[in-house]
Amino acid sequence: MDPLLKRTRRHFFEDCGIGAGKIALASLVAQQLAEGKIERHHPAKVDHVIYLFMAGGPSQLELFDSKPELNKWDGKNTPKEFLEGKRFAFMDTFAKETPKLLGSRRAFKQYGQSGATFSDLLPHMATVGDQLTFLRAVATDNFNHGPAKIFLNTGSIRAGRPSMGSWISYGLGSDSQDLPGFVVLQSGPRGPRSGATLWSSGFLPTQHQGVPLRSAGDPILNLSNPAGVNAAEQRKTLDLVRDLNQTHRADTGDAEIETRIAAYEMAYRMQTSGPELIDFKKESAATLEDYGVEPGKSSFANNCLLARRLVERGVRFVQLYHTDWDHHFDLGKPVEEVCGEIDRPIAALMRDLKQRGLLERTLVVWSGEFGRTPMGEVREVGGKVGRNHHIDAFTLWMAGGGLKPGFSLGETDEFGFSPVAEKLHVHDVQATILHLLGVDHTKLTFRFQGRDFRLTDVHGRVIEKILA
Repeated sequence: MDPLLKRTRRHFFEDCGIGAGKIALASLVAQQLAEGKIERHHPAKVDHVIYLFMAGGPSQLELFDSKPELNKWDGKNTPKEFLEGKRFAFMDTFAKETPKLLGSRRAFKQYGQSGATFSDLLPHMATVGDQLTFLRAVATDNFNHGPAKIFLNTGSIRAGRPSMGSWISYGLGSDSQDLPGFVVLQSGPRGPRSGATLWSSGFLPTQHQGVPLRSAGDPILNLSNPAGVNAAEQRKTLDLVRDLNQTHRADTGDAEIETRIAAYEMAYRMQTSGPELIDFKKESAATLEDYGVEPGKSSFANNCLLARRLVERGVRFVQLYHTDWDHHFDLGKPVEEVCGEIDRPIAALMRDLKQRGLLERTLVVWSGEFGRTPMGEVREVGGKVGRNHHIDAFTLWMAGGGLKPGFSLGETDEFGFSPVAEKLHVHDVQATILHLLGVDHTKLTFRFQGRDFRLTDVHGRVIEKILA
């Protein structure tokens, strides 16, 4: 018989390379990570992040940015200085002839004490405008969907870097022992372009990658035990697998085996916490109505309520992806439909977080990967008009602890093409999110292949003017 199979638990603790003391230390560190007790660089304003990602590039000119001068120029040729030296996605559509400027067909109004501007597409979101902090001149680096999504999430246009949620999980751990520290929720007709690379842990330990959850059925596929397997039998099996993995870890020195052990244990705990998480029976009828939730149905509304329940249970970073924002062809009904899917649930989420006292310690972020051009785009003869991708200036908003509510920073020219005040960059947004969590973006690093990497690469500055 193989001597390895004769080892007892005592032999394991006496002989294995990592030793009982190191096992205890690793357990203590894992516990600290789970409870979010890793030391921050400065006092945090928030403990959790809910990132509402509108995949496809929503048009700021149809939602938040009223441009009366652009409307006056509707149908006229775009000035040459706007186009010289610039690159756009689908250059051929602009190369055939000078593109025409396109005014917005939406009606805009100012709301609340802050006078925040919203179009008629977002009547519910407008009711919480005084809680929002707008950044109106954010630039990014790539005009194609996949690389632009990767860039906003990882700080690089190339796949393989850790995502923002993974960096935050690595730096701060989670306040929950029964749920992952980084959770991904998806809705819309399909998943976002670039898929799992957007929530990958890259070269960080894989325990920090985003875990996609479903809002109906089992939160994770195959989470439930198969027929005929009870909890006691499963626990014995997991204990055996854990012991074998620990032996293998001692023999090989492979740190990823610790991630494997942690994943088994997390999955075991989620068999109890997971079904309870997506069971909305304890939510009041008024709450379900406010969100527009349909229990048992997968939707953006369900995911917004699920996001509140996740941060309530200590999850550090929750990212909601809602797709179908790529409007090259038609700014009418398709935009109305997708706005109708997100408007009411987001307003309800903001109210719910505030009345429960969660908004003070939660940061909510809304954005796409880029914005849309003030020039129209006609792809088919006689077709409807849409807008092309635009990376020089787009609008996003934040809300929550540590920010000036009802505040707007940044301004674009009269057409919404270029920044004219407070030009910001995606790296600045990333640095500010980390700052609000108590993390210095220049100090949260990981050495890989001989150099130190960070989310903001060698760029980024905290946007001090929006901080309370």
